[in-house]
Amino acid sequence: MQKTPHTGSYYAASANPSPERPPLREAIDTQICIIGAGYTGLSSALHLAEAGYKVVVLEAARIAYGASGRNGGQLVNSYSRDIDVIERNYGTDMAKMLGGMAFEGAQIIKERIAKYDIQCDFRPGGMFAALNKKQFKGLEHHKALWERFGYNDLELLNAEQTKDYIASERYTGALLDKGAGHIHPMNLALGEAAAVESLGGKIYEDSKVIQIDRKERPVVITQSGGQVTCDYLIIAGNAYLGGLVPELAAKSMPCGTQIVTTEVLGEDVAKSLIPGMQCVEDCNYKLDYYRITGDNRLLYGGGTSYGGGDPASIEAFLRPHLEKTFPQLKGIKFDYAWGGDFLLTLSRLPQFGRLTPKIYYAQGYSGHGVTTTHLAGKLISEAIKGHAERFDAFGQLKHFPFPGGHLLRVPYTALGGLYYGLRDKLGI
Repeated sequence: MQKTPHTGSYYAASANPSPERPPLREAIDTQICIIGAGYTGLSSALHLAEAGYKVVVLEAARIAYGASGRNGGQLVNSYSRDIDVIERNYGTDMAKMLGGMAFEGAQIIKERIAKYDIQCDFRPGGMFAALNKKQFKGLEHHKALWERFGYNDLELLNAEQTKDYIASERYTGALLDKGAGHIHPMNLALGEAAAVESLGGKIYEDSKVIQIDRKERPVVITQSGGQVTCDYLIIAGNAYLGGLVPELAAKSMPCGTQIVTTEVLGEDVAKSLIPGMQCVEDCNYKLDYYRITGDNRLLYGGGTSYGGGDPASIEAFLRPHLEKTFPQLKGIKFDYAWGGDFLLTLSRLPQFGRLTPKIYYAQGYSGHGVTTTHLAGKLISEAIKGHAERFDAFGQLKHFPFPGGHLLRVPYTALGGLYYGLRDKLGI
């Protein structure tokens, strides 16, 4: 059977050596079955394997085939809608509960890297960059909010100070998050997968799940002819789950984002752009994000295509963004360009819950998935071990279908995106 190839990304081209895992072709019995070998599935698997559970992971394609192997590689704290939105909509107690977890995901990743010696080009530090005075005011609020919830690794920078960190004239200021960072996302996933297997877990690739029988002991059937009966099932397919679980698909929508990676710049040029090697994202609604890779390339991403997919030319779409930020790189050669989908919810808050008492799911990180997926895996493992308070706090968040239903959700959301994109351009 021919293996499903990864997309033609810089990450796939520079991935650490990793064995191919065969598809599941037999009937097996296990304590934990997980659908999806991205961050949510691998984080869940690793936490549960560490606790002594027998774990099986079924991946439709390859480990980190989806967003976990295609993203910008930035460890961004909190959620796509911040703690103040949760407080406004759900009250102080809920804000305290979820706010207390908002900075945990990045710490879990750092702990995993250290514990399992995962070689994924980790570098500390991240920045939110303001393009106008209104956005800078937003960063002042951002700093005060996070500090109110006990996070103090932040430094506000004015326009001149920001130039010491980013060699660009675009920004009116920035917020430096010393507790953030960035990684090679596919290598992080491959390292976590190896850690799961070192603890006795089994991972099967090219094992797409085509049926879930929601019995007392759930049963899943794979396209490759395998079957798994389990005590607990964890659904972690996120934007690549398709229509396997209709009630989840109805309240979420895949969205595409795109990335380019330049030719190797060399250390001197790379450090002239971002001397401290932090990752950066701007404060636009449809934001740009970028960082220097471990081999000194500029990796630059941005854009949102509602409903998923890519523009006709990723290079043509992103080059003006990159050259506006760094005009000194005008005409730079791109070695890689790719896209991938993340899963958007109407509230921009993640969806955690149960389909039955034995079937868990976590998805819909809305662009903040690198850290929140790792938190999700920890919370699912806590719940299965009998401590569900933190997982159930997320389960109390309300999620609704997108306006217009399945047929009209893309154009309606795209109209909203156009509106906010115009606000970005006008600085209002």
